[in-house]
Amino acid sequence: MKLEDSMSRKYGVLNCPPTEDSAAICHKRVDCEYVDLSQIFRQQSKDFSKQFAHIYAVRLSSLRDPLVKRASAKWGSDVKVCRLVELEKAEGEKCVIIGTLFLDQRLKPSILKDISEEAQLIPQPIRTNFVSDTDTLILEDELQRIVLHGSLDVHKVVTGVVCAVLGKEEAEGGKFLVEDWCFAGVETIPPLISPPKDDQFVVLVSCLDLAGGTDLLSTQLLIDWLSGMLGEPADQERAAKVVRVILAGNSVRSDVEKKEDKVTKTTTIESSSSSLSAVKLLDGFLNQLVQFVDVDIMPGEFDPTNHTLPQQPLHYCMFPNASRFKSLHGVTNPYSCLVNGRRITGTSGQPVMDIIRFTRMSDPLDTLHQTLEWGHLSPTSPDTLPCYPFYERDPFILEARPDVYFAGNQETFQTKLVETLNGDGEVHKVRLICLPSFAKTATCAVVNLANLDCHTMNFEVGMQ
Repeated sequence: MKLEDSMSRKYGVLNCPPTEDSAAICHKRVDCEYVDLSQIFRQQSKDFSKQFAHIYAVRLSSLRDPLVKRASAKWGSDVKVCRLVELEKAEGEKCVIIGTLFLDQRLKPSILKDISEEAQLIPQPIRTNFVSDTDTLILEDELQRIVLHGSLDVHKVVTGVVCAVLGKEEAEGGKFLVEDWCFAGVETIPPLISPPKDDQFVVLVSCLDLAGGTDLLSTQLLIDWLSGMLGEPADQERAAKVVRVILAGNSVRSDVEKKEDKVTKTTTIESSSSSLSAVKLLDGFLNQLVQFVDVDIMPGEFDPTNHTLPQQPLHYCMFPNASRFKSLHGVTNPYSCLVNGRRITGTSGQPVMDIIRFTRMSDPLDTLHQTLEWGHLSPTSPDTLPCYPFYERDPFILEARPDVYFAGNQETFQTKLVETLNGDGEVHKVRLICLPSFAKTATCAVVNLANLDCHTMNFEVGMQ
């Protein structure tokens, strides 16, 4: 008998199978107050004629005032804030300058280097990290730039971060000696409704990779658990408290399509067939799940949507069965929402992985935390991570501190609860989560909206 034939068709009700000691029990799904905050990532028009310099100018303009406040709070209001053009008048006195960091890296990929390789010059080895000891850090404002050196570690920042640095210009060499620094951070916006006092859960799943041969039994067990068809009565009562499921990217495919040692035409047909089969499997997976709980599906790096950030929602025509239900929500990457008073923000993982490529930060969780300190979801866009050429606003600026901040498609599950300070000294707790590939680990994350506790659920099927 098919699973969907044995389940209640009424959305929001879980049918628990009868046991020897009791009859069947019905648990009603907990109600959920939901607000989509991702409209800023949805593109109404497309104009690729603009230069990418505009997004850096808007980013600096938007973050300058918050940085001035943080600089005054950290170093005192007596310290002078100068623009680069005013450094000559400062005559070597200690001051604060604010600008966008630029990392000059010799090993950074370049289209000019690619062309040189095609001209039969010596080929370069394939690299996964582009850091070298010769990297130089430069700070730019609206008019000028200056080389930085001193206490700010060049290998712990990336191009695109807006920063305030305390120090002085050296008399010789025209460099700025950095004594201390601070970043914009993120302020807290009080929610319109209070977080729940009783247990309510959001389930985060990343990288189903249905085109890569995912163990479908593990995927089915995930559906069974969320729909109340798996576990003891206590487990089913707990599953009824799951108010939302977020799929954080790469649901169809998790890596680039390989085309080695095959005729291009044949490989394309096989790859397309594999992707179509995966989309049908995803539609079937969602069709079972959305009958019981709201599902937000984010695109990922290898999903069938636009490649540049922000990635637009997967089209509903891909899901002819699941799209009949209002509980299916195609959302953007990055994604942000309010669920019962808790602000949940995250990406499918591209910004974190890109930052690791160009720094000596190797821990994804620490890197995710650092983007929170920088106040920006994707600082390496558009330098090394492609994005749309915005010119009136930078949608990747974190305007409000999230309660749950996640990155999908990481190697392993990691989480920690960090305490951050607002400008007024108020403490705000943020749950950081790095989501592993479900296709590899059969693991999802479960977040309690009441207290921000987080644990994993594993659906790996062991061999007998």
